[in-house]
Amino acid sequence: MKNILPWVTLKTVPGIGNLLFKRLFQHFKTPESVLHAPHEELLQVEGMTSRLAHAVARHGIPEEAKRDLGLAFKKGYKIITLADSDYPPLLLEIPDPPPILYVSGHLETSLLNIAIVGSRNATKYGLTITRHLGTDLATLGITVVSGMALGIDTAAHYGALAGHGNTIAVLGSGLDRIYPASNKKLFYQIAEQGAVISEFPLETEPESHNFPQRNRIISGICQGTVIVEATKRSGSLITARIAAEQNRDVFAVPGSIHSFKSTGSHTLIKQGAKLVENAQDIVEEFDLILNPPAAVKTKIPKITLNLTSDESDVLKLLGPYPVHIDTLVRKTSIAPGRLSSILLHLELKGLLQQSPGNLFVITETGSREN
Repeated sequence: MKNILPWVTLKTVPGIGNLLFKRLFQHFKTPESVLHAPHEELLQVEGMTSRLAHAVARHGIPEEAKRDLGLAFKKGYKIITLADSDYPPLLLEIPDPPPILYVSGHLETSLLNIAIVGSRNATKYGLTITRHLGTDLATLGITVVSGMALGIDTAAHYGALAGHGNTIAVLGSGLDRIYPASNKKLFYQIAEQGAVISEFPLETEPESHNFPQRNRIISGICQGTVIVEATKRSGSLITARIAAEQNRDVFAVPGSIHSFKSTGSHTLIKQGAKLVENAQDIVEEFDLILNPPAAVKTKIPKITLNLTSDESDVLKLLGPYPVHIDTLVRKTSIAPGRLSSILLHLELKGLLQQSPGNLFVITETGSREN
């Protein structure tokens, strides 16, 4: 705690933000040196004022900081600082890196980190594409990074876990305030197979202003960011803008031209983001030799479900976007009663899913059968 306390003490000085903290650290090399520096020397750092210099001199160790750090060590969380060798190297390059990161799990330096972010209210199409991307990237040994929000973020993490690869979740709250609460199980799964990180003290609530701040870390630790299903007002576009400002690659998955959920993604593509249909579209942008982790080098055999010819014909007409039963009747010339029976059998086999209004979409398992 003695080594961490000066970091927390300096970070909690009113007016010392992440950008100024980085400048002070670069000038003085340690937080202890900053806290004991002469007034005149503090003023040599860009952004320091006489008022801030006096605030640094008067600032003591906050009691809540001692309690927070004690709780972190008790729970086995790791705390890394700008001075540590295991601090994410790419994150050091951004203008305002967090001085402190709280870590649950193991935060390792990956060959390549790719962020996948998008809508909280995603469609089945978006969720299916995201899970495939997460799994395929993880299989190649790429770390999948996201924000553990509902929708696309959750699908990205689960995809990476399914690929037996590494994944990192960046929270907009403290590690002891898991958000959303429904992702508590996912939190522990990620911590076991990768890391959950936050720059906020453990008991920080998931307040709205934390999330744009969190987004700069998601893009900052990654070489590229993939946007899936973003509207024109989506918070994911903030992440894309920050990634571009950080000189990182921006990718976007296209959606239906009739879906408002993809208007932001399409705007990014028009502005120069690379269109992504599969993991290879991402990987080819980086001049790296990627090898699958040992855990996934053995190819998993495909499960054969012995479909009838009619079942196969119907399945081939389905995709991630809903198809009405009348359309299937017209395209297959199968009698409505017979078609309903076929659809029921396919649903029982887990190959499709029915939505209200006699609409049908293919599942991830069904996509593999196709």
